[in-house]
Amino acid sequence: MMNSDARTQARIGVFVPFTNTNLEPDMAMMCPPRVSVHFARLGGYDAHEIPDAHQMAALGAADMEEPIRLLAGVQPDVMIYGCTSATLAHGPEFDRDLATRIWQHGGAYTVTAAGALVHALTHMGATRIAFASPYVSVLNDQAIAFLHCFGIETVSRADVGETLDNVGQGSMTPRQVFDLGKQADSAAADAIVLSCTDMRAVEVISALEADTGKPVITSNQAMLFQALRYLKLPTAHAALGRLFGSDLSAALEDSVANRKECP
Repeated sequence: MMNSDARTQARIGVFVPFTNTNLEPDMAMMCPPRVSVHFARLGGYDAHEIPDAHQMAALGAADMEEPIRLLAGVQPDVMIYGCTSATLAHGPEFDRDLATRIWQHGGAYTVTAAGALVHALTHMGATRIAFASPYVSVLNDQAIAFLHCFGIETVSRADVGETLDNVGQGSMTPRQVFDLGKQADSAAADAIVLSCTDMRAVEVISALEADTGKPVITSNQAMLFQALRYLKLPTAHAALGRLFGSDLSAALEDSVANRKECP
């Protein structure tokens, strides 16, 4: 049940990788009035290593007991696991089980970044996507396989063309993110996905939608959208694209029910 004190309608707790510098300002920019956001930082990977599949798998597998305990102290109504690649590296079953563990131990409905992409695409009826991220190529392969498990086909993609470290991913400019999305787009795609919670993708949603004529789904936008739908709070926000202007009358989708069996 949502908090009903005078200061907030709801509290959202977010787990954020400790090198991430963009998720917190994105949430501050996107959140509606009287929704407060509270963060706990996550370790489990090396800040000085390239955030490849091995590093992100280590983050996903890191012990969550203490971060959950600390974040639960603010009694959030929703908890968000704010790293897309950490569970993409493990697959859909791991992503679902992690959300369940956080919900059970934290006492709050849980959204994962990877699951939120599926939720948003399902809500928009998008099954053929253009995919872009700042990840290394192998992680992009894993992301595409993850989405395929939910019946989402990647028909085109764009890699950054260089190996970015943690600072490099977070330092991409909105112009670079826009260009990456444009590079990924193709006539066969009915939506564009910009995956990574530390990429400044939220700032280009409107411009990229206007340029391509297609809905743009980003990790941070999708996470907040799923959280607000669960909380039954309005999501009208012109800067956050077609997803946030879509009809909210339908019941919350259970994306796991649509999951295909993966190898």
